[in-house]
Amino acid sequence: MTAWIGDVFTSDAGWTHLERLVDIGNRMAGSDGERAAAELTRDALADAGARNARLDPFDIQGWTRGESSIVAGEENELDCIALPRSPADGATAELVDLGYGLPEDFEDADLEGKVAMVRSDIPDYYERYIHRRDKYYHAVDQGAVGFVYRNHVPGCLPPTGSVGTEDDPIGDIPAVGVSKEVGARLARRYDGEELAVSVDADIAAAASQNVHAELGPETEERVLITSHVDAHDIAEGALDNGAGTAMVVELANALAAREDELETRVEFVAYGAEEVGLVGSGYHAERADHDEIKAIVNNDGVVRDRTLSLTTHGFPELEDAANAVAERRDHPIETVPELGPHSDHWPFVQWGVPGYHAKSTADEVGRGWGHTFADTLEKLEVRTLREQAILLTDLVVELAGDERTVEHRPAEEIAADLEAQGLAEGSKLTGDWPYDD
Repeated sequence: MTAWIGDVFTSDAGWTHLERLVDIGNRMAGSDGERAAAELTRDALADAGARNARLDPFDIQGWTRGESSIVAGEENELDCIALPRSPADGATAELVDLGYGLPEDFEDADLEGKVAMVRSDIPDYYERYIHRRDKYYHAVDQGAVGFVYRNHVPGCLPPTGSVGTEDDPIGDIPAVGVSKEVGARLARRYDGEELAVSVDADIAAAASQNVHAELGPETEERVLITSHVDAHDIAEGALDNGAGTAMVVELANALAAREDELETRVEFVAYGAEEVGLVGSGYHAERADHDEIKAIVNNDGVVRDRTLSLTTHGFPELEDAANAVAERRDHPIETVPELGPHSDHWPFVQWGVPGYHAKSTADEVGRGWGHTFADTLEKLEVRTLREQAILLTDLVVELAGDERTVEHRPAEEIAADLEAQGLAEGSKLTGDWPYDD
């Protein structure tokens, strides 16, 4: 039967939810807006027909943006924004431009008592993406007293993105983001010169929450469909990750209409506090029975481009399931077998729980408009949401079938893959390495 495809392709449930999310305004972790987004999502899942729609609250380290500044030369103030969970602090020191901020760039630099500046991208020839937090903690490890994160996307868009670790949620040194244009000016005029970096922020205890709801039979085993509802406070958070949560709502509506085909329980989870260190998913992973989770479909980066991309983390059964859907619907789905440790699937996948990171294909490095003022609704198309919802609905039904088995992987295999793929060093540096050596 394919009548459901027409229903999904004409549905406005997900897009309407996306519009409601972006109209909230600030959805920063721990804010009233994040709470409002969680409540809207809970209610949308209940309206779709999911049962036991509820909020699960937890405590977090709160951080609210104040003023930040870079002053170079003779009182020449340059535009910047603080990186969330930067300490409220300042530093006056020599600027060292490290270009891309690759590990080898840090090895050759003298950063003791200086301010490090790095780009937000990597060169085309480099074998893997270097995350912002990796670069920040390389600078901390080498004695830097300040950190400047320079966007590679043009348009006078300073990037945001959190620092800090699970054990120490507030970072060690003040950190700011600057636009590509300001970064170029700093590199050209002030590399090797003294400048002052200052961050002000309100740092206090706060609360966040995860959203849960369910469809399908009351089996112990379950398939998780996830996203995160929080977003950075500087923009609408349409791409990151209003679209992912809209997808969860769209899938709930589609799967409610196909509930009699589900042979395994499907649990929808929209996490809080993802942008400040995967806090909501980490909270869930600590309390969930991993053996009961058959697979995770984590939506973070969907709808940005028309072609769906699924990172499969070395689980061959996940790749097989995706390929089966692509063949059945005669529609492309990209599969990436490598590890991707930077979204809400990871607190589970790091222990061998099968999980997808569902995104879109992209030509550019990094987040594009994400984590900037330009993360707004008009960058997205309802057509893309609907097309990808059709494929993901079919994928979840496939995963929830009794004939589709997905083997968990031993945690030591995940650790070995992190080493082999060059991801272990950054994980250890940022305090995210969970394995006993």
